[in-house]
Amino acid sequence: MDIRQLQYFTEVAKSQSFTKAASYLHVSQPSLSKAIKRLEDELDVPLFHRSSKQLQLTDAGIAVLNNTKHVLDSVHHLTAELSDMMDLKKGEIKIGIPPIIGAAFIAKLISVYKEQHPAVDLRLTEVGSKRIKQGIDEGTLDIGFICNIPYQKENFEVIKMLKDPLVFVAHHKHPFSRREAIAISELENEPLVLYQNDFSLHDSIVDACLKNGFYPQVVCESTQKDFMLEMVDARLGVALLPKQIANEMSRDTLVSLPLHESDLLYLELGMLWKKNIYLSHAARAFVETAKRFFQRQNLP
Repeated sequence: MDIRQLQYFTEVAKSQSFTKAASYLHVSQPSLSKAIKRLEDELDVPLFHRSSKQLQLTDAGIAVLNNTKHVLDSVHHLTAELSDMMDLKKGEIKIGIPPIIGAAFIAKLISVYKEQHPAVDLRLTEVGSKRIKQGIDEGTLDIGFICNIPYQKENFEVIKMLKDPLVFVAHHKHPFSRREAIAISELENEPLVLYQNDFSLHDSIVDACLKNGFYPQVVCESTQKDFMLEMVDARLGVALLPKQIANEMSRDTLVSLPLHESDLLYLELGMLWKKNIYLSHAARAFVETAKRFFQRQNLP
């Protein structure tokens, strides 16, 4: 039994197809099939049900897969640690970023880190918080930013980075535009441009409205802040957005006003990575840079 056999087996189990796994691994299907067969012979158990239309793991296959993941993780961590010890002049960090935060929160941080570590390659992936947690758990991401920090930390190390209050955003000709602040109760008759319902802020805003005795008049739901701002600029509705995003608005036709309930409605940004794994020097340096960066952002 060798590491390559375990890698082959894991990919076949993941894709549920010898053909797809062979393509992903850049090996021929006969070579892949032989490697899996040798593994089954060594373990003296069948790992897959081959008679069904869709390739499925046997009970023994499930047990082997669970243990294989730990073995491959250990090999990966050992290789990464040895590379760091040899002070290799290269590195890569795979970072997950939810669409809700975008450049307003992360671009400056990335710029600061790249100035300090120009040889490190940062691979940024824009996906939702659920997929970020899944990616970190599976090892396809090293570090992620999330907007719904879990109360139960599960398999993750989590650091709270930022608490950004939501503000009221409207066209400058809106009747509220000259007000100093807005109460949530005043939104009852306002058409609202809202984040999609798989965003944590969607539920927070709806819950706040319900606590004030009404359900919001949602005219549009989106994952993209630029589209939401275009809707507000077209005077099709108003929006509640994180303050830092509102501060980045380049449109003279839009205004932002604080909420009286700013302590109740806010974006909570956290950074997480997997527990009990080896983090490369590059990734650890990114964590420390992010901590310092957001500490400065939270200063009054």
